[in-house]
Amino acid sequence: MIGFIGGGNMATALISGLVNPPRAHLEIQVCDPRDEARTHLEKTFGVKTHALAGSVIDEANVIVLAVKPQSMPVVLAELRGKVRPEQLVLSIAAGITISSIHEQLGERQAVIRSMPNTPALIGHGITGIVAGRYCDDSQRLQAEEILSAAGETVWLDDEELMDAVTAISGTGPAYYFLLTEALAAAAESFGLPAETADRLASITCFGAGAMLASSPGEAAELRRRVTSPGGTTQAAMAIMEQGKFRELVHRAAEAARDRSRELALK
Repeated sequence: MIGFIGGGNMATALISGLVNPPRAHLEIQVCDPRDEARTHLEKTFGVKTHALAGSVIDEANVIVLAVKPQSMPVVLAELRGKVRPEQLVLSIAAGITISSIHEQLGERQAVIRSMPNTPALIGHGITGIVAGRYCDDSQRLQAEEILSAAGETVWLDDEELMDAVTAISGTGPAYYFLLTEALAAAAESFGLPAETADRLASITCFGAGAMLASSPGEAAELRRRVTSPGGTTQAAMAIMEQGKFRELVHRAAEAARDRSRELALK
């Protein structure tokens, strides 16, 4: 049985994928103190819910910690002494280290830390995963099955690299949305109606993303194909190079990575 502690957006995204084939055989229970959240989960997904964590913990093979990072200390304190070492604790809370979970639940607790991103809400996310030293192969497979319900997964051997995952895929959707905003604003400044400008920018970015998703690792090649010598795209690319666009994106990702490190230390 999979027991979710917390029923927020990411938990809902995972549950949405888990209740459908090929994972519909998995039993799911959820703990959430909010009456409206429990009612929504029960009506939408048919899962059993509880107001208290103890009801979920006892029967679970996997305990998914799907709470906000700032709520994690309280949740871990509540779980302390109630979770068995062989139960897999799967955290999807940003910045919460495996060692900080061990401090509360015990050094030999089986823990896996993950970093999903917001496209998981529509089944197109990607999640970075790292396993603690006391996880076995079957628990790794359990974690991958759960997290794959919301998109792709990438395993890491070094937990310190989770800060880089946060900077690229965790924070990355915001960079993409900002680019779309900027394109829409430019289109509107050229005289296009606001609704048309937004649609042009949004669907262009969506289509480009879909092309890249079907040709992973070929971003540079796809860009070259659309950039004709002396054409409109080349003129645009020249301005971006002058403005040090690549350097700006690198600095933004670096700032996100460094902030992730800071939050993990608090």
